[in-house]
Amino acid sequence: MKNGFITAAEALLTRAVRTLEHHPKHVTALVAALMLGGGGAAFAVASLGPDAAALPVREVVEAVLPHRLAAQADALDLYSLKLFRSEVVRSTDSAESLLKRLGIDDAAAAAFLRTENTFRTVVLGRAGRTVTAEASRTNALDKLIVRWAPDDTGSFRRLVIERTPQGQFSARVEVAPLVPNARLSGGVIRTSLFAAADESRVPDAVATQLTEIFSSDIDFHRALHRDDRFSIVYESLEADGEPLRTGRVLSAEFVNKGKLYQAVWFQEPGQKGGYYTLDGKSLASSYLASPMEFSRVTSGFSMRFHPILQQWKAHLGTDYGAPMGTAVRTIGDGVVEFAGVQNGFGNVVIIQHSPKDKTVYAHLSRIGVQRGQAVKQGQSVGAVGMTGWATGPHLHFEFRVNGVHQDPMLMARRSEAVNVSVAARPAFDRVAGLMRAQLATAALSTLASAQ
Repeated sequence: MKNGFITAAEALLTRAVRTLEHHPKHVTALVAALMLGGGGAAFAVASLGPDAAALPVREVVEAVLPHRLAAQADALDLYSLKLFRSEVVRSTDSAESLLKRLGIDDAAAAAFLRTENTFRTVVLGRAGRTVTAEASRTNALDKLIVRWAPDDTGSFRRLVIERTPQGQFSARVEVAPLVPNARLSGGVIRTSLFAAADESRVPDAVATQLTEIFSSDIDFHRALHRDDRFSIVYESLEADGEPLRTGRVLSAEFVNKGKLYQAVWFQEPGQKGGYYTLDGKSLASSYLASPMEFSRVTSGFSMRFHPILQQWKAHLGTDYGAPMGTAVRTIGDGVVEFAGVQNGFGNVVIIQHSPKDKTVYAHLSRIGVQRGQAVKQGQSVGAVGMTGWATGPHLHFEFRVNGVHQDPMLMARRSEAVNVSVAARPAFDRVAGLMRAQLATAALSTLASAQ
């Protein structure tokens, strides 16, 4: 037995030497793979057999006769063939125009839809909703389905209109739960955040959440730069696989001027959830960084040069250009100290947040609060205008500490919440680890598509 093993070993060695002589590159690659695969890594072992290119090749030619087309058609049963198509509703749609785009030619179906109350209420005039139709081979309507989520209850409605065995149409509304699903996406800033979001098919509600999460670190109104990028994982609430609404952002990262910011949503048992850095530090702040929600109407505006005083006003406050009527919000909890007209400020609201902290909102077109009223962070206090010393619609905003003007971004970085507790740390680390991997995947996809 021993001699047999020795003989086999010698034969294997001889074969290996012969292989090395004829295929040195293959063996070198194998050795490199073995070296790199050390430490428990998995690797594939290349065969030491003859080179496949040197093996004999035999060509086999056989005639293949397909089945007759008639037999194939019979197998498909074209008479019971169903056609499916989806279309997005337009605000100008009628029952006839919608059916026409769906490829359906059915006068009876159009007549039924014109008189069906639920269809008229939830479909006609509701731009953006998806309608799915099932039609016969003669383009007659067999079934039509519309899904929508009317509220935040976690469920959706399904309108089903179908042809009965008697050839008539019936309609019913079904209720079913929305199914949350995680989606990964990302984008690169070329012109604006919302342009990047559109290119990546990220909903506006998600892009807005992104700005709120990092608002204490990034001035989205004035400090975005070309080639800034973001990656994001968010909830998509789906009905039968169709996205109807977006939920919460689960994790996100933003690279602004080369600096990386990351966040993950986490909720400890029995406590209010919030966003944390991936090492467990809370991102909550006593103050918002901006008195206006970052949106499409504000994303293209920036700090203004004062047209009357001919100077930049950033040393006393921040001027935000925005369309007339844009909502203005308080950046923190407090009590309205003043609400009325004040010289060059025009319509102005002043809020006392603490014995030291005070904010000013000036040139408003309207005032939405009154003196002595308690307000909560993010609550609307008025709207952008051009009252007082202003030649165009904008908001003049000031943050004062003991009467001294401060940079709102610095004030927004004041944290008010505790970090992840020791007891919740293992659960947080598991969530953060998963989100870190998903963000890395989204970032790689974003960078690859940007090439």
